[in-house]
Order: sequence, then C-alpha cells, then structure tokens
Amino acid sequence: MHPRSEIAYRLRKCYFPHRLHGNSLFTCILNMLFIQKEVTQFFYFWFLGRDYEKDKVCKELATLGKDDFRTLSLVLYSRKFPSGTFDQVMKLVKEVVSLTEDCCAEDADPGCYDNRTSALSATSCESDSPFPVHPGTAECCTKEGLERKLCMAALKHPPQEFPTYVEPANDEICEAFRQDPMEFADKFLYEYSSNYGQAPLPILVSYTKSYLSMVGTCCTSASPTVCFLKERLQIKHLSLLTTLSNRVCSQYAAYGKEKSRRSHLIKLAQKAPTAALKEVLPLAEDITNILSKCCESTSEDCMAKELPEHTVKICDSLSTKNPKFEECCQEKTPMDIFVCTYFMPAAQPPEPANVELPTSKDVCDSKNINVMDQYTFELSRKTHIPEVFLSKVLEPTLKSLSECCHSADSTACLNAKGPVLKKEVSSFIDKGQELCAGYSENTFTEYKKKLSQQLRAKLPEATSAELAELVEKHSDFASKCCSINSPPNYCDSEIDAEIKNLPEP
Repeated sequence: MHPRSEIAYRLRKCYFPHRLHGNSLFTCILNMLFIQKEVTQFFYFWFLGRDYEKDKVCKELATLGKDDFRTLSLVLYSRKFPSGTFDQVMKLVKEVVSLTEDCCAEDADPGCYDNRTSALSATSCESDSPFPVHPGTAECCTKEGLERKLCMAALKHPPQEFPTYVEPANDEICEAFRQDPMEFADKFLYEYSSNYGQAPLPILVSYTKSYLSMVGTCCTSASPTVCFLKERLQIKHLSLLTTLSNRVCSQYAAYGKEKSRRSHLIKLAQKAPTAALKEVLPLAEDITNILSKCCESTSEDCMAKELPEHTVKICDSLSTKNPKFEECCQEKTPMDIFVCTYFMPAAQPPEPANVELPTSKDVCDSKNINVMDQYTFELSRKTHIPEVFLSKVLEPTLKSLSECCHSADSTACLNAKGPVLKKEVSSFIDKGQELCAGYSENTFTEYKKKLSQQLRAKLPEATSAELAELVEKHSDFASKCCSINSPPNYCDSEIDAEIKNLPEP
C-alpha cells in the first residue's frame, strides 16, 4: 500500500464512529501524527543543514517511525518555506520521506542516500522545480555535492512579520475534519507552521498537537460549541505563548543579538523614562539572553520557564517607575504580566530631547563600557518616537562614533563628525515624529479623522478621492510602523520611503 494511502486508511479506522469516539478517537489520530519531545533534537538540526550523516537520519526514522517523521517534516518545511504553497511543501515532504525510507532499508544500495539527496538538490535547482522556492536557492545551485546540500538545508526565510492565518469558524473546522481528517491536519500544520514559524519548535509542536486534539474532541462531541469554548480556554496559555514567542523571536531574528539588546533598551527607556540606566540595562540584557537561548532551543519548557522569571525582575525594578508597570504587575499569571508589559506604550518624555553626543574620551575609553548604552538610553527616554525609528538612526550613528576610535586623532575625528551626526539624528527624529504624530494618542478611527483634516489643510486642492487615498496610505504606514513593537524588517524600507516623500521644510 502507498504510504499516503496507508496513513489515510489508518486515520479512517480511528475516525469512523462505530470504532472510536471523542478523546479515544483523537488519541488514536495523535499517536500517528506527533513526535515525542525527546527525539526532536537531532531531527531539527538535520533540517537546518547541520548534519547530513545517513546513519543519524536513519536512526531518527527508526526512532520516530514513518508517520511521525513525515509529520515533523511537514512542520519543519512549512517553517522553512513560509512562502511555498501547500502543494509544493507536501511534494518536498513526500520526496524526503520516500528517500529516507528507501535508503534506510536494510537492502538499500550503499550509494542510495547520497544519490537521492543529490537528485533532490538538483531538482530544486530546476527552473520548473515542484518544490518551494527560496531567494537563496540560485546561489546554492552554483555549488556542488555536499556543499550544495548543506547550503540549501541552511537557507532561511526572513521572519513572517505579519501572520495571515485566520482560524475558520467551528462548523467549517468540523466539516473539513469530517471530510478528511488527514488532509485537515496536514493543511492546519502547514498554515499554522508557515505563519508562526519563528516560535520555538517544541512550543509550535505542542500547540498544534493541542489544537488538533481539541478539534478531534469537539467535532465528535454532542455539543461542539460548548466543547470549543471549554477547550480553547484550556489551551489559551499555550496559544498565547506560541503567538507571543513567534513575535519576539521574529524581532530577534530580524535584529540579531546586539541590535535586539539595543532595541529592548530603547523600549524600556521609553516605558520607564524616570528609571536609571542601571535599572533598565540588566532587563534588556536579560530578555535578549532569553531569546538567544530559547528561540532556537529544542527544550519544551525554555520560554515557559524563562519568561516568568524575567517578569519578576521587571516588576522588582520598574513597578514604581511607571503606574502602568504597577498595573501590569497585578495581572494573575506571569505570562499575562509579560504580555501587558510587552504591549505597554511609551510614556511621555520627562523633558525635551537635547542629548549631547559622547566625547571622544568617553567613546574611546575601554573602561567606560556603557557610554554607548548611556547615550542610547538618554536619547530614547527623552524622545517620543517608535523604537524602529530610533534603532534605525542609532545604528549608523553609533558606528560612526566607534570608527573615530580607530583614527589617528580620535578627538579631531569626533569634533568633525559630531555636529553632522547630531544634526542628522535631530532631523531624522523630527521627521519620524511628523510621520507618527497623533497615532499613539488616539484610537485608529480618531487618528484617521484628524489625519484627514491635516491633509486637507495642507492640500486644499486635492480631490476627495486623492485625499482618501493619502489617508489610507499614511494610516496603513502608521498602523504598522508607529507602535512600540513595530516589525523591523518591514518598517526599515517603509520609513525610508515615507521620509523621502515628506515635503522639505
């Protein structure tokens, strides 16, 4: 029997009501679909291209079993190729499972694994390849042999900063499930994993497993609506952990460790502008280290363990610095506290921004390790502008300051660059404030109304249609790039475009 047909046959045996019901039904299905957490580690690394040893791959196939191997392949390739179609990802999964099963058989030809993986990478290089496409594929295709395979396995898409997955209505879920349980599970795993692929693998697997368990239980329940309400409440914490970890890990992936550290320092300085650097810097370093440790971790409880400990530190350090922190620290669970503090808006700056650049003596003093952090902190706490703007302008500014320390005369270098850098930073901040003016202080509807009035005053000759188009364009930009947790990859280029279109003063 064909592997797919065999799986479908076994699922139908689980499904038919005269065989199993409710929890027993989906226990049967879940036993076919999901891995055990202790065997995920190598499999994860293999698909990231860190190991292509046949013996280890075959050991994992034997440990997981064909069905679990196939399911984890689907999750991993959906994460790896989020822009690939369902059909493309399924064809790749089918080929990977087939070659692994064939080449790990006892009577397999010794060259089977190498030949089949070479053929797989060659097919990926064809112009009409049936597999998902990656922007880096062309470069990998210039390589040969193992180097090409490793290159392709190591390819990563940028984070999906705007997930598009929308959960269907309960009756639609159950209708699709009853028609074909296997196809429903496959499509859900593909859609959810491709949208929330930056969530740590164990969290993603745990949530999708819980979700499918809920579907199996409720779609065979006498009262599906009541069942869904009850079950969703049960997995609410895990759902929140999955979507939030996807979000923070997406930002970490976009920035990298050092920029992520600076980003969190900026946000904390803006949320607690009356705090001191020594109070917020350890928190910025702590959350950055957590993300560094947990976003790629194969430990199921890394995020669940580390984030609550981080919230304790937040409340200990900042609950007296801003009433909103105090409110957040009254939430019932550590995860609720973290969510509250994560989405907390920036406070009003205590004083106008007039931050002097550090001197050459401070910048180039190896003992003064916090001088750049102090400048970042002071500029951030006194500037009412979203973090993505400050991160964008600080990157070249801090780099220019550091470069002076390697010049023949660091003092002369900074004296020459200083006034130019300060003017550039000030100009950029002014433009950023103009682009985001009024967004955080108003509801979205009120913001659009006021924006329309402002544009009408600036452009009295514009038609209603032209004005409406401008309002939509500006409000769309603001909704994505004028909040404290705006996505860095998307906003980087959008900020450039919007500033370019601003009229000169």
